[in-house]
This record gives sequence, C-alpha cells and structure tokens, in this order.
Amino acid sequence: MDALQLVALVAASAAVAGFARRTPVPAPLLLVAVGLVASYVPGVPDYTLDPHIVLPLILPPLLYTAAVESSYLDLRANIRPVALLSVGYVLFATVAVGWLAYALVPDLPLTAALVLGAVVAPPDAVAATAIARKLGLPGRITTILQGESLVNDATAITAYKVALAAAVGEGISWAGGLGEFALAAVGGIGVGLILMVPIHWLRRHLREALLQNTLSLLIPFVAYAAAEEVGASGVLAVVVVGLFLGHRAWQVDFATRLQEEAVWKMVAFVLESAVFALIGLQLPYVVQGLGPYGIGEAAGYAAGVFVFVVVVRFVWVFPATFLPRWLSVRIKEREPEVGWQAPVVVGWAGMRGVVSLAIAFSIPVVVNGGEPFPARNLVLFLTFTTVIGTLVVQGLTLPPLIRVLRLPGRDRYQETLVEAQAQSEASQAAEERLAVLLEDERNVLPGPLADRLRTVMERRRNAVWERLGAVNELTGETADDTYRRLAREMLDTEREVFVRMRDARRIDDEMMRTLLRRLDLEEAAAYRETD
Repeated sequence: MDALQLVALVAASAAVAGFARRTPVPAPLLLVAVGLVASYVPGVPDYTLDPHIVLPLILPPLLYTAAVESSYLDLRANIRPVALLSVGYVLFATVAVGWLAYALVPDLPLTAALVLGAVVAPPDAVAATAIARKLGLPGRITTILQGESLVNDATAITAYKVALAAAVGEGISWAGGLGEFALAAVGGIGVGLILMVPIHWLRRHLREALLQNTLSLLIPFVAYAAAEEVGASGVLAVVVVGLFLGHRAWQVDFATRLQEEAVWKMVAFVLESAVFALIGLQLPYVVQGLGPYGIGEAAGYAAGVFVFVVVVRFVWVFPATFLPRWLSVRIKEREPEVGWQAPVVVGWAGMRGVVSLAIAFSIPVVVNGGEPFPARNLVLFLTFTTVIGTLVVQGLTLPPLIRVLRLPGRDRYQETLVEAQAQSEASQAAEERLAVLLEDERNVLPGPLADRLRTVMERRRNAVWERLGAVNELTGETADDTYRRLAREMLDTEREVFVRMRDARRIDDEMMRTLLRRLDLEEAAAYRETD
C-alpha cells in the first residue's frame, strides 16, 4: 500500500463514517458494506491486511482509547461476568468451534481447526458498544460488553499462539500451552503495573500540554512493545495502563485533558473507520485464495461455522449468567437481578472484527517441515465470512432486537438529578473555600472581581438544576439551553469583531488567535457537550 492509497483509504472511510452519522445504520456496518462493494469496482487498488501493521500499530491505540474511557470502578464491580466472557467464553469458543470445523471439513487436522477456533473466538465490541450507547442500553450491559472487548483479544491471541505451535509441529503439550497462557496473562498485567506509575508521574510533571499529548500518543505502543518483547500479552499491558491513566486523569492539568480528548477522538475515528473499510476490501483476496475448495463447498462450511459461532455464544452466556447466581447466595445478593432479556442482548452482540482477520492473516504459509499449512486459505475464508456474517446479520438486527425486548434504558432524569446534587456539593465546598481565601490579605480583590467568582460558582450550581426544570413553550428549550445558545451568539459576535479588526490591520494574526483562544475556552466552559 503506497502513500496515495493510504490517503485514499483514510479519506474515503472517514467520509463514509461521517455519512453514517446521518443515517440509522451504525458506521461499522456501512463501512464494511461499502468496502465489499468497492472491492470489485474497477480501479480500486488491492488492500491487504498486514498483521504486522494491524496488531502492533492499530490494535494498541484502539485498546488504549477504550480503556481510558472505561470505568475502572464499574469494571471491578462487574469483574465476574467480564472475566467469564473475555476469558472463559473465548477459550470455550476456541475449543467448540475447533471441534466443529474438524468434524465438518474433511481432512482438516484438529490442530488447524483449533487455530480457526481461536481466530474467530473474540468478539469485537466496537460496533456493539456503539449501538448500546446510541440506543441507551442499561449501563451494566454496556460495561460488560466494553470490558469483554478489552481483554478477549489477549485471550484469543494467546490461545492462537498455543494452537499454532501445535499446528506447525513445535510439539507443544497441554501443560506447556497452559504455562504459556499463564505467562502471557500474568506477564502482560505485570508489565502494565510496572509502567503505569512512572508514566503517570511523567504526565503529571510535564508542564507543556503539547509534550504531554505527544507522550499520550506513544503510551499504547510503548506498553504493547514492552510486553511483547518479554513474551507477555501486549494487549493486557495496554489495557492495564489505560485503565489506570483514565482513572487518574483528573490529576493532569486541564489543557492536557482538553487536547488529549480531541486528539484521541480523532485517532479512534480514523483508525476505526479505516479498519472496518479494510474488512470489506478483503473479499477479492480471500476468494481468490480458496485454491482447491470450490465456492459452493466453502460457502457451505462458512454457513455451518457462522451458525455455530452464534449458537456457541448463547450456549455459554446463559449458564454463565444464571448458574453463579443459583450456586452462590453471595453473588445473588451482591449483584442486581437479571432477566432473560439481558443475556439475549449480550449473546447477540458477539460480532467479530478486524482482530480476527489480522490473526488469520498472520498464519504462516508453511509448517516446520516445509509443507503448506493445512487449509490455510479455507481458514482465511471462514474467518472472513464469519466476521462479515456477524457484523451484517447481528449488527443490523441488534437495534430492533433491543427495541423488541424493551430493556429499560438509562434514566436520564435520575442521572441529571445525581449530577445536580454532585455539582451542588462541589459548588458549596468551593464557595466556603473562596470565603476563607478572601479573608487573607494576600488575596484581596476588588468587589466586582470577587462577585464574579461567586457568580461563576452560582452559575455552575444552577445550570444542572435548570435542565430539570420546565421548557420554553416557544422554543422547547430549558433555561440552561437558552443560556448556552445566547452565550454562543455573544461569543460569535465577539469573534466577528476580532476578525474585522484583523482584516483592517488594527490587530495582527497572533493577537487575533490569542483572543479567539480565550473565547474558545469560555465557550468550552459554558457549553456542555451532548454527544
């Protein structure tokens, strides 16, 4: 892939993802569909997934953004269901799908079948969590899906390495496989624990927001590479570091947080868009490589594997949801009551993604003896069809399924009430602190400036409560919405004046940028993001 092709891929995928925001179709599904169509358009270059790029260069930043935005406390509170899905289910699916492929495909060795099982085992919850947020699923389901996506890639990659070692003739035993799995898991977590404290210390002591954000961009790659260098799981190292830094983000200065949020949103948007487009663009490469297998025969195997992958997830999810509650009174008392609808959604949200394809493309062409890897092209095809099948079938039907099941959504009123109470307590503490500070002779301020500080605090305290109040009959806005709109109008007017003064050469460009940045910060403080 040359530079022009890369630019074309990023630009086209970003355009499609931007268009998807105006439609009810989730962006990942539209990107995959457009990629499938574009793969057969004359003149579109061949885009082949390179596992040496996807795994060390694309996976770490995507995992890091997800980990930083996740709640460590929520994940800890739901550690049991998250672990059962991200570790237990992935291993179960590896073995179950492997045995099915072994029984379904003639002459396919069990070791190669288990490689396929490990490849298609980890769900990619990017699309699922995007749909969950869009439809307002209960927070616990969203947390479980996010937690699963953070860890399951590490489980699948480790299981794949164990199965691959047996398939290529390295003579690995079950005990050796379990030892490698334990080393990868413990080592990855250990590397993350070792790195997280010094990285956070460095973030806190760098005074330049630009340097802090440069460090932020390097963190996932450093954590991943350090863990992989010692034979541990780079995925787990990135997740541990990301969770810790996200949990401690409040200790970094505001300028870093503002820049970091914008930078990582852009990075995640570009990478996710390009990755899902790449999935669709793999179709010609995968079909051409089928070799001795006919399209009809391979399609039959693909249908069987796809159906079994879907069924196996439900076979695991329902017992994993209810058995612990039946067997342990403590779990039943500690965790909220669960109906049958929640495991149905979690079971149906098992869409596969780019990690499965990247792992499949990393399968070697030959084994240790020099013979071709058994049915490598068929494994690639089955992985591709499983990824596409789950994204299209489950992805398109998940939103209507959620609506049919009538799951209780997020209680926006209760969330706003809790936010208002928290803001009220914080404002009261700040007001008391201000009174103490103003009593000190070193902090003497003119009356108007002291009143301005009090007004700002009062504004913050009242803003959230106003969202709970009545709306304007003419505009449908709350008082808080009207305040923000008027504040924006005033700020826009000031910006226009600054631009006219610059154009008239009354101020220079540097002065204008300084004044505009001051207005931008005021608008950021006054206008609450609603996405």
